[in-house]
Parts: sequence; C-alpha cells; structure tokens
Amino acid sequence: MKRVEATIQVDKVSAVSDAIKEKVGGYTVLEGNGRGSGRRQTMRAGRGTGTFEAEYNKVATVSTIVDDSQVESVISAIADAAFTGSAGDGIIAIENIEDVVNIASKKRGSEAL
Repeated sequence: MKRVEATIQVDKVSAVSDAIKEKVGGYTVLEGNGRGSGRRQTMRAGRGTGTFEAEYNKVATVSTIVDDSQVESVISAIADAAFTGSAGDGIIAIENIEDVVNIASKKRGSEAL
C-alpha cells in the first residue's frame, strides 16, 4: 500500500477530487499556505499606497492511501487534473504504508481501504 499525497493549487481541488473519487476509497483535503517555485500573488498595501508580493500561496494537500496496483492510475489522474503548465502546479509524494486498520470494521491492509 502507498500513501499518495499531492500538494496542489487550491483552485484545482475540485478537478482533482472529480478525477480520483471513483478510483479511491476515500481521501483527505487540507488547505493551507505554502511556498514553492510558483509565482506568488501581488497584494496591495493596507492603504492602497503600494504593492508587495505575498509570502505564501494558498495550497491544498490531497492525501489518500491506495493499493500498490492503483498507484500509477491515481498519480496520473491527479497530475492530469492539477496541470496548468505553469511553475507552481504542485508536487505528488508517494510513501510506503506498512498497514492500515479500518476502525469501524476492524479490517486490515488492503481490505480496510
């Protein structure tokens, strides 16, 4: 099993959600601030007298755990849905998961997904 975790632009969450919801048993979306290679938003100063570059961009992290056989399909779906062609589209990280337990059913491993 693998955890697939994608940090993407906030405005791409709906597209990524639509792309993976039929492929995975469930997923988590967290919104926050991040800083990467993408251009940051230009902000106006409090009194409108000047502008400055925001320290962070709004980002979302979409995380799911899938069976090894689904990893490439999920990665492809996320990458296609989050793609704009610009720096700052995001990044996908994949980690090994030793075991999972479904709390309600007490099932373990791939059966718990």
